[in-house]
Parts: sequence; C-alpha cells; structure tokens
Amino acid sequence: MAECDVCIVGGGPAGMVAGYLFARAGLKTVVLEKHGDFLRDFRGDTVHPSTLDLFDELGLLKSLLRQPHDRVASVGAVIGGRRYQVADFRHLPGAGKFIAMMPQWHFLDFVAREAAHLPSFTLRMKVAATRLAEARGRVTGVVTADGDTIPARLVIAADGRGSTLRRAAQLPLRDLGAPIDVFWFRVPKQQTPDNRTQAYVTPGEMFVTIDRGDYFQCARVIKKGDAETIRAAGLDRFRSDVAAAVPPISERIGAIAGWADVKLLEVSLDRLTRWHRPGLLAIGDAAHAMSPVGGVGINLAIQDAVAAANILARPLAAGEEIDPLLARVQQRRMLPVQVVQGMQRAIHARVIGAAMRNTEVRAPALLRLLDAVPLLQRIPARILGLGVRREHIRSPKAPIA
Repeated sequence: MAECDVCIVGGGPAGMVAGYLFARAGLKTVVLEKHGDFLRDFRGDTVHPSTLDLFDELGLLKSLLRQPHDRVASVGAVIGGRRYQVADFRHLPGAGKFIAMMPQWHFLDFVAREAAHLPSFTLRMKVAATRLAEARGRVTGVVTADGDTIPARLVIAADGRGSTLRRAAQLPLRDLGAPIDVFWFRVPKQQTPDNRTQAYVTPGEMFVTIDRGDYFQCARVIKKGDAETIRAAGLDRFRSDVAAAVPPISERIGAIAGWADVKLLEVSLDRLTRWHRPGLLAIGDAAHAMSPVGGVGINLAIQDAVAAANILARPLAAGEEIDPLLARVQQRRMLPVQVVQGMQRAIHARVIGAAMRNTEVRAPALLRLLDAVPLLQRIPARILGLGVRREHIRSPKAPIA
C-alpha cells in the first residue's frame, strides 16, 4: 500500500474525529477499525456541550442533531429516594446547552458518513493493527493481522484502553487505581417524551440507568473484585437488589433471564506519562483511560483529536518534520486529563465509596446546596459540560476540487 500521511488505529470517537479533521486538512488519512461496525453496547451515549460546540464550529451540528438523540438540559441524582438537581446546562455559552444522549454507534456512523465526502479519507473496517513498522528508531507505519504493512508519516494510536499500539510502543503507563467495576445490563421500557437517564444511590448501592428509548441500559456499580461474590448469591438476589434500588425498572426486571445478560465491565483509571515516540502519538483512552463517572471520556477523547489536528495538520500538510511537535499535544492535553482524573478519584472515594459503605444514605451538603440554589447549578454545568482548557477548531480546511 502507498504511504499515507496519517494512519489512525481505532474507530472510536478520538480516531474518527481525528480522521475527519486530518482529511479535512487535505492529508491522506486512513482509519483502521478492527470490527465490522460500530454497534457495541459498552460505548457511551453522552455527547457533551463541548463536543456539540466543536461540531457547530465545523458547520455540522444541525446535521448531527438529526441523528436519533434525546436532549438533557439538566442532570441530577436520586439519593435515598429523593431527586437532587446538580447541573443546569441551559445557560452555557455557545450552541451546546444540553447533553445529547446519542447512542455512540449513531455518532460514529455520522462522522464516518461526513468523512467519506472528503477525498483524502479512507475507513477500513475489519482491519486490526497488531504491531508497529519501524525503521532507524522511528515508527513508520503499522502491520495488520493479515500481514499487510501500511506506511504512514504519522501513526495515531486511538485503539482504546487496551491499546495494542500503546503496548507495542512501550509507552510508560501510570495506573491510578479504580476501586469499582460495573455490571452492565438491559431492561425494556416504554418510550417517553423526555429522556429519563438517571443515577440512583441507596444504602450500599449505586446505579445509573441510561434511557435508550425502548430500553434502559443499566449500570450497577460494585466494589472491584466483588463480581464473583454477587454472582454466587444468585440471579434472583441480583434482580431483587436492582428492583429495590431502582423502582422505575422493577416491573420489567425479569428481562434479565440469565447471567449471560449481565456483562462485567472492569473499570480502569490510568494515563501514559509519555504519549508519543518518533512517528507515533497516542490519544483518547489509549493515552488515558477514564472512569465512567460523569460520562466525560468520549468528550475528552474528542478534545485530544482536535488538539492533535490543531497542532500537527498544518505542519504535516507543509511537509515539515512533526516529531518535535508531538510532545506539544501531550502538553496541551495533560492538564485537563489530570484535573478530570483527580475529580473522578475524589468521587470514587468520597461519594461512591461512601454510598456503598453506608447503611444510611444522606446527600452531601454540597449537593443539597446546589439543589436549594438553582443559580449555583451553572457552575457544575460549566465544569461537566465544557471541561478544562477546551479546544476549538483551528486546523486548516483544504479546498475540495
């Protein structure tokens, strides 16, 4: 295969948005996705205001919002049977004044369709990159499971928290420790005019129910290592615990027919201390695995993609040496990652951990204050919705002949 400018491994949010932006700049871009489609339950649904604003800057927001989605203008949690309002997104600057609850396969399909209009973009499905091609200490491309070599001026590892390329490149990883795992299952529901995604905290339990129209995608948070103990107690006990903690799904809890319907997601919280080596850059979960707390992982990954294109696309298009610039992407994105992971660790310890240890549940004082003073809800909305050091589209757009 002829050399491409950028080979991106992984067709998740980071990889697909990076692929679109580099191809938009006129660079010959190839994205490799090992699966045959984007349809996987374990992918998140939350498209935050920061991401909506980026698509508005690209002129794609109206088209994006034609995809199936629900709008969540405020978020809260049910604690001890009472709902507390936490964040109100309606007052944010920009076009994104809500979270779009959009199944990720719809989001990725949309980006793939838009990218397909760009003459320099190629998406290759069912192609797994298994190792790096190297010459004189520099990454020069990837080798696929079929033994094909794809040469590239730059390889971007966007292949998730179990990144094959991250391991192959021997990039140094710091494990921050995650004290939780998640049981993941579906319960059917009736369609409602409003999206009823919600978090529930009861004595010793925490759940999140993601409203996907005709079913709830449910997450039961458990202590890391407790999965086998819960399974040993039996499926009837599992169903009764869920029904007691989350009344809206109790009538249809029988839809969990067996343990095959309950998947275990092992939560990771880590980050590379160096995201790059000559010819290679890691972004998204390949660079920093996030906890599901806050649903911010997708949006941080997309911000990485934007930063990478902002810093690298123009020099690549000009034929310049880009290895010295790779560190700038990490420098730009490390602070947001550290801040968010620090907040997630604090929530793990002080909110989730406390809830799962206690026999009585009482909302924290800060949560009670936010609920009592609606004006204050704009603060967590800005933190959750826009993040820290958010990116804007600054990469070039090549003219299309």
